[in-house]
Amino acid sequence: MFGSIKSVTDDIIILENASGKVETTLIGVHIVFEEKYKIVCEITAISRDSIECIMVGEFIDNIFSSGLIHKPTHTSKVRIVNREEVISLVGSQNIDTPTDLYLGKSLIYDGFNVSANIDNLFSNHFAIIGNTGSGKSCSVARIFQNLFYRKENIPYNANIVLFDVYGEYHNALDRINQTKYCRCKNITTDIKNIRDDVVKIPPYYLEADDIALLLNADTPAQMPLIEKALKYVYLFTEEEDKVLDFKNNIIAKAILDILTGGKASTQIRDQVTAVLSTFYTKDINLESKIVQPGYVRTLRQCLNVDQTGKINTIQLVIEFLENYISEENVFDRNMKPTKYTLRDLYNAFEFALISEGVLKSDKVYDINNILKVRLDSIANGDYGYYFEVDEYITKEDYIKKMFTSAKGEKTQIVNFNLNYVDERFAKTLTKIYSKLFFDYAISLESRGGYPLQLMLEEAHRYVQNDNDINVIGYNIFDRITKEGRKYGVVLGLITQRPSELSNTALSQCSNYLVLRMFHPEDLKIIKSITHSIAASDVEKLKTLRPGVALCFGNAFNIPVFTKIDKPDPTPNSSNAHIGTQWFRKAESKIKDINQN
Repeated sequence: MFGSIKSVTDDIIILENASGKVETTLIGVHIVFEEKYKIVCEITAISRDSIECIMVGEFIDNIFSSGLIHKPTHTSKVRIVNREEVISLVGSQNIDTPTDLYLGKSLIYDGFNVSANIDNLFSNHFAIIGNTGSGKSCSVARIFQNLFYRKENIPYNANIVLFDVYGEYHNALDRINQTKYCRCKNITTDIKNIRDDVVKIPPYYLEADDIALLLNADTPAQMPLIEKALKYVYLFTEEEDKVLDFKNNIIAKAILDILTGGKASTQIRDQVTAVLSTFYTKDINLESKIVQPGYVRTLRQCLNVDQTGKINTIQLVIEFLENYISEENVFDRNMKPTKYTLRDLYNAFEFALISEGVLKSDKVYDINNILKVRLDSIANGDYGYYFEVDEYITKEDYIKKMFTSAKGEKTQIVNFNLNYVDERFAKTLTKIYSKLFFDYAISLESRGGYPLQLMLEEAHRYVQNDNDINVIGYNIFDRITKEGRKYGVVLGLITQRPSELSNTALSQCSNYLVLRMFHPEDLKIIKSITHSIAASDVEKLKTLRPGVALCFGNAFNIPVFTKIDKPDPTPNSSNAHIGTQWFRKAESKIKDINQN
């Protein structure tokens, strides 16, 4: 039925339909233009007069390569691909190999498996996209099951982290623990859970950027205070005698700023009293004695305001405080606490506030004080539990412990259940953990020596074009997508709204599994990702059955529609059955009403 070439435009070839029949079953099938070169095309449209196809690659020495160097000539012979060529296109037919991951069945080539190259898939950022009800969660669960249910080629050294927003994957992944070699560990935000580990983040891991995220800092003007608070937390974790001179120096400078700030006497008195009621040492406090010839007064008494509205002894206070100021009291890089609590950090924030002199400016005080208020809310609220860590543990031991089961076995996948915290805090946890993993990978002498795959369910809620870049100078997910691959840290984005994702993060993905989609903006993004997908294939995304995905990228030789097998067991992601709930036991209840 394949006649001569009528036209070649860019990557589109129009053939004469020699049979005059509209064989719609051939749409999606691949044909080969064979002469000196073997050019592979996918049939995208058929009419009585012509057959349209898109060029997808060529066989060179019987090995398929996507992309084109050559184009067919008018003398090329045209035929449908044979069995060996189909296998080259859709991937290995063996479901248990060290090089390929079985995904499902080909929708075009009946009886053929579709596989992805493991190295190309998991060494590059990837996205799994589809509307609600399209089968995303089931597809993710099945991919993990295909990977870890193996009997021969076991990914024993895998380190995969799944951030599970709704707690859907617990049951779907639990059976991994019944295999001989692989384990799944659940870490939950449910503080009442006694079966699984509960999220615990050592607060002494938190760097300035982490704290900015935790406290929802919204301007770079807040960063100096955060950095100073981290420096001052040392003062609240060491013995008093060891840090006395530093505290005296800071308190004295802060009070001198107030005394010389030009404010009204009553305001000066009240602010100094407020500071010394919270922060004081054995040397500087409200009861410190200021000795003068003939009399002794306390610092509190020296702050009294007379009938004329003046503090007559203010110069005595200034001279007293100047005795404790020394430019030699400078923090060095070794003055860091081994560990600290959120309460220690809160005290350091208060200390940093007075040392910055923010009391002299209401506007500056309000901007920075909100951070202290938010920290207090976390430390004394339900979320403070996640930061209650008594013992000291190195980051390396912490991460390795995370990938170790309660029985001491190697864990391959860690499932974070974020269902018990609000969306903002879940986003913060995800960012803090992602940064922790990325920083650890960077610190290793052997680059890529501890590969990590971070998979984010509902990624559009977290991987956004948000304010992070303005506050801390970068977005951790954008940074991982740009730099993570060379350190072995890979992002997997699972989302129903690619148009709401960070443009940088999505653009760095090399592989895509796209299930049913409707929204025009989302479809436009899919179409713009690659030129190897026919417009007709993008249109098909609107009508795909649940569990069917268009798979493409460098882990696949060609874009291929794949029916992903149903997971066993399934994730807890099904919709609520409204009809069942509405009419459950309705007949008997109506009968009771009528009888009464």
